[in-house]
Amino acid sequence: MTKTTTSPDEQPCIVARDAAVKHGNRTVWDHGTFEIPTGSVTAIVGTNGAGKTTMLNAELGLIPLSGGSITVLGKPAGEANAQIGYVPQTYTTEIDASLTALQSVLLGLTGNRFGFHPVTKKQQAKALEALDYVGIAKDANLRLSQMSGGMRQRVAIAQALVSEPKLLMLDEPLANLDLQSQHTTVHILAKLNQELHMTIQVVAHDLNMLLPILTGAIYLLDGHPHYACVNEVLDAKLLTHLYGTTVQVVQTPQGDMFVTPESDLHFGTNTGEADTHTVREVTHFHEHNGSHAADKDHADTNNAAAPHTEATTPHCAAPAATTASAAMDACATAQSTHSSASEEQ
Repeated sequence: MTKTTTSPDEQPCIVARDAAVKHGNRTVWDHGTFEIPTGSVTAIVGTNGAGKTTMLNAELGLIPLSGGSITVLGKPAGEANAQIGYVPQTYTTEIDASLTALQSVLLGLTGNRFGFHPVTKKQQAKALEALDYVGIAKDANLRLSQMSGGMRQRVAIAQALVSEPKLLMLDEPLANLDLQSQHTTVHILAKLNQELHMTIQVVAHDLNMLLPILTGAIYLLDGHPHYACVNEVLDAKLLTHLYGTTVQVVQTPQGDMFVTPESDLHFGTNTGEADTHTVREVTHFHEHNGSHAADKDHADTNNAAAPHTEATTPHCAAPAATTASAAMDACATAQSTHSSASEEQ
């Protein structure tokens, strides 16, 4: 796989200026003004129906804007798609399960799912390289029908990578995956960002598993998209407003951080004692660097909803656990903590 070259003064990967989308007469979101830095890992978050996938589709030029503009890789949305790898949420259920992993990845080069097409040795080598990068080259001749959901997801990522994109977009890549498959997917994304300097954008229902590698997030709040660094998004008041339920942002003594709904449920036999395991049993952690405390103090002064327009892109430093190995260590630590808490019950 080819490393993407970046420079400190490089232009933003995605730029939105007062962008808006309507479905019929209904405004999905509007006043979208933000910039996504090149080389970042960004989540698109919000409640169901807020327009997360719509945002991704608008950036890909798959749906028209009702106002404003979006540029991607320096071109109007839709005109740079040859440099974008895209993994739709429906890939694992809609792809022809009779295809082998290798045949599926080759579709990322031939661009046609129908009929027989000659494949060059160079194309086959590139497809095998992509499968090797996601760890399933040995299963290249296995049919998708014989694979687990996690393996199919890795095939989908390999298909998106085979054309060596500068930007990778994924729609709910962790949905319906077991814990180990989620860990593996996050590990692959961390490798892509750190080793190849690939810009990554992920539609996410839950921030937690992605926190070890996130640098920022687009959050869809009150019908408007806003962008902020991850340390600013990890604010209890902001997330409570965003998700419509009380949310805690919890930090462990080791500096790890995770997000969990605040529980008012009580357990035990008529003791009225609150569940003391709620925090400990959350299985996802975010490694923070030494500046976390300062970042949180700054975030506490910005609890109100962000304005509709933002003049500049905030500088978002990558969290400490952005290497692939560190991301996996964070996930492994979380799983161990979950197991210990379960045993104590």
